[in-house]
Amino acid sequence: MEQEKKMSSIEIQVGLNESKIPDLIQWRSSEGLKAQNFQESKAVLVSFFDKETKDTLKIDLWTTEMQVVEMDRFMFQTLRALGDTYYKATGNTELASDMQRFVEYFGQKTGIIPTEE
Repeated sequence: MEQEKKMSSIEIQVGLNESKIPDLIQWRSSEGLKAQNFQESKAVLVSFFDKETKDTLKIDLWTTEMQVVEMDRFMFQTLRALGDTYYKATGNTELASDMQRFVEYFGQKTGIIPTEE
């Protein structure tokens, strides 16, 4: 007999202004210390890899109050995390290192990482 799986969930709520542009993003999960409370966010990126079609389905949202400098930092941190995730999933040191080199370049170009003179 197959054992029932424990399930958890992530809930995302998006408030839209009169132009149907996100002006509020809140999320909560069924696990963790803040499982009951919504946490506010300025942006969210979600990707799903479809089991059947092998396509990536994406949801990319940011609020009207997200500033460019914040988006730069968000992208920098996301790209850095993607490099780490790629390495953990594949063990491919060479490509993971290439990704991290790009992250450093991105960080320098956006001013997140000071450039060496």
